[in-house]
Amino acid sequence: MRVAIVGATGAVGHELLRVLEKSTLNLDELQLYASPRSAGSTLSFAGREITVQATPEGAIDADVILASAGGSISQALAPAWVAGGAVVIDNSSAFRYDPEVPLVVPEVNGEAALRHKGIIANPNCTTAIAAVAVAPLHRAFGVRRMIVSTYQATSGAGQKGMEELLSQTHRVLHDQTPQAEVFAHPIPFNVIPHIDSFQDNGYTREEMKVVWETRKIIGDESLQISCTAVRIPTLRTHAEAITLELERPATPEQAREILRAAAGVEVRDDPAGKLYPMPLTATGKYDVEVGRIRSSLVFEGGLDLFVAGDQLLKGAALNAVQIAEYLQAQGALRGRVTG
Repeated sequence: MRVAIVGATGAVGHELLRVLEKSTLNLDELQLYASPRSAGSTLSFAGREITVQATPEGAIDADVILASAGGSISQALAPAWVAGGAVVIDNSSAFRYDPEVPLVVPEVNGEAALRHKGIIANPNCTTAIAAVAVAPLHRAFGVRRMIVSTYQATSGAGQKGMEELLSQTHRVLHDQTPQAEVFAHPIPFNVIPHIDSFQDNGYTREEMKVVWETRKIIGDESLQISCTAVRIPTLRTHAEAITLELERPATPEQAREILRAAAGVEVRDDPAGKLYPMPLTATGKYDVEVGRIRSSLVFEGGLDLFVAGDQLLKGAALNAVQIAEYLQAQGALRGRVTG
């Protein structure tokens, strides 16, 4: 089994390396690709150094390609990768809304990955984290309406976003005026209700991604969703406040029981003991933390909950590797026979 990472030197690329080291994926050869300026550098994997190569214009001789180099590169090169025989698991938004491309969160709709035609899309990080928590409740009680407010870490803007948080916080703490390059406004000690570009309906594209992608992953186009996406000055874990109107009334106790049995979920829900989801505790975890589960004061029989998930893990690298692991477990990744 030959695996390649395209975009290996970025924030998600580094996490892919860490996740692959712990993965059940059969891996005989790992190839690393990035932009020409990163070519020749080395990255550590499983106790050895691997040289980063410049991403080629054509096919890559690999069985699985984990792509995290941006939508324009995936759009331009993924067809050639597929033509060369690879299964592409793409972390960009390039193919998410293509009806021929599965959009997959393995705990929710893993079977959709088996219908791929060479490319499988990894969801937006905010959507993936929410879907892990909401899908089990949707299966049990039916979700009619979903209102989401996000608290998104700077890692959502990549390595440069995290660096801007750290460097500009340093400026503020030393009585210097912070500057904004990655974000629309200075991020230290601030929250910015603006992620991605504004659309004609007044929502940002980030907010609409939650709408479009949640419906596709859960498989329910009738689901009504509204989202407000906010950037906050944390490093790498997204949090979300979610309100659900349900078709069949549920109590918080019933919801906790469902979520405790759900794959990829850790229930942290003891307000009296000050136990609830937080970026501080969810960072570095594979599971999505879910807590503050309570009856909605707006929708009778509905629920309110709070979710926190590592944006670079379940929101990106981990989910991509889990898709590959799912394909392998289903016998859909066989590698190449040589001899």
